[in-house]
Amino acid sequence: MFDDKLDATSFTFSKRVYEDEFRQLMLNIYSCYEYLISCSVKVPSNNENAIRDILLEYLKDTKIRQDYCLIEGFRFDKEVDEGIGRVDIKIISINDFEDHDAYYIIECKRLDGYAKLNEAYVDDGIKRFTTSYKSLGDDPYYSSYYGINGMIGFIVANIDIDDNIKKIESYCSIKFETIEKDKLYFTIHSSLCLLHLMMDFSKNIKYKGKVR
Repeated sequence: MFDDKLDATSFTFSKRVYEDEFRQLMLNIYSCYEYLISCSVKVPSNNENAIRDILLEYLKDTKIRQDYCLIEGFRFDKEVDEGIGRVDIKIISINDFEDHDAYYIIECKRLDGYAKLNEAYVDDGIKRFTTSYKSLGDDPYYSSYYGINGMIGFIVANIDIDDNIKKIESYCSIKFETIEKDKLYFTIHSSLCLLHLMMDFSKNIKYKGKVR
């Protein structure tokens, strides 16, 4: 379905192997999230860095990776310098370990159904992959070595995820295509494709941490 959608929108992507690899990786990351939720782990509602750090703890745990996520051959780093910013999650494949420019990027943003966070998802998330900046020689804020990167939406309120996707679309005029409803979507841009993974933490909110 993902491949057909890309072909239908005339998105040229020569490295199909990376597209398939990253899509599967995002689904495996979601499996890790599902295990995290099954453990009744509590997270703060207003600190996306804290939620990301909890997710990374599980993604870096060897036993969890092997038993629940089926993730092998990838290293996850957080808050790595990239352009003029810092990426939330940098993912390096063991197959490309010697190439320092070869990695995937994931940007994490909270979502609660309201305009402020939806707009931040676009302006401080999507646009970091798609907008050119003169200070970077007209390159985007974040690089895209493989032509595909990702975003994770941390859902921190009881909302209809698919309905909120439509709200984001109305703000940015970017079409989200569905891979798996309420779970994984993709958007196509001039120079790359973005996968959007939605993780519902609304029933696992414990406290409010420092706003980030």
